[in-house]
Amino acid sequence: MLTTRFVPGSPCWVELDSPHLETAERFYGGLFGWEFEEQVPEYAFCQLGGRNVAGIGALMGEAVTTAWTPYFLVSDCEATSQTVERAGGTVLMPPVDMASQGQMARFRDPASAEFAIWLPGDVPGVDLVNEPGSMAWIELRESDTSAVRGFYKSVFGWRFEDARMGDVTYQLISPFGSAPGTGSSVAGLAPLAPGDRPHWLTYFEVPDCDAAVARCQELGGTVRSPAEEVKGVGRMASLSDPHGARFAVITSSG
Repeated sequence: MLTTRFVPGSPCWVELDSPHLETAERFYGGLFGWEFEEQVPEYAFCQLGGRNVAGIGALMGEAVTTAWTPYFLVSDCEATSQTVERAGGTVLMPPVDMASQGQMARFRDPASAEFAIWLPGDVPGVDLVNEPGSMAWIELRESDTSAVRGFYKSVFGWRFEDARMGDVTYQLISPFGSAPGTGSSVAGLAPLAPGDRPHWLTYFEVPDCDAAVARCQELGGTVRSPAEEVKGVGRMASLSDPHGARFAVITSSG
């Protein structure tokens, strides 16, 4: 379960790289009720009631794609970047200081799924999770789930644990040092659909999944996978915004 009590290796931020910020803000503001606080030109915090739930920034060169990217907390950006390279990943952006807010770096894993790391300064991460309009889950989708586990174990020390999700077996990801069966999972690992590319998928909590799907279409987004119920988890759908950045919405059970 996601929490704002961040530990090394846990997701602490999520960020959209978009080719047109005004269009992105109009879409997500209409879908989730977000407000936007500009931090620097071409970058804004997405907020609910003054609390940060995500970031939106302009595309930063050809190396970065239009996508939602998760950030994972680390205690040393330089050391983590070196580990990523040794483990077979690619550095898209080496460690860089973001004024007093913190330090970041961005990567591709060996299968080309993009992710980032964050060493906190004044901004520890998002202020809200698991509430409507905020991040509720993240999921890595890869064609070879067994191969990628070694990479992320090397980088973050993650533990992988099989769990039943409806009719399928799903792999839960927990931070280093967490004990099995303690509800410490912070992400999931799932097989990639045929013909798709490896990616991280961010789920946002919504009060009504079907209403969110309809609203996404009204605002110019696309339905990638229609709403479906997963027993014990909730009702979810996979969507993309007007520029093709994919994300998911979920109305969690209970």
